[in-house]
Amino acid sequence: MKFSPKEKKFLQSIEEARLATVGKMPHVKPVSFIFKDDAFYIATDYKTITYKNVKKNPKAAISVDIYKIGGHRAVLAQGEIKIIEDGPEFAKIYAIFFEKFEWIRRDPWKEKEAPFLKLVPSTKTSWGL
Repeated sequence: MKFSPKEKKFLQSIEEARLATVGKMPHVKPVSFIFKDDAFYIATDYKTITYKNVKKNPKAAISVDIYKIGGHRAVLAQGEIKIIEDGPEFAKIYAIFFEKFEWIRRDPWKEKEAPFLKLVPSTKTSWGL
């Protein structure tokens, strides 16, 4: 799935999104994310409902938007999640998160202490861009 230059610019300018996963019930929560190489990377923790849901069902959706009357802009993507707990990809994504988010610099973690979720979209839609 490829994103347009306008979609990429929008996604790289936003820090928060809503991630939806499915367990016994749908679960939606705000998340910090980065968008890189046409994939979404989300910080999470092993004890979250989100993590438990994706362990059982890797299908998820993410909504990134700015609501402004007459100027709503958004990207919605659906796909499957891969859990990244260690290795070179973890180190690369962690470094980007560390630079971008002050809350990570305040409370850093190491490999296997908390994972990233990589959402690789299979469908997407956008509006207002």
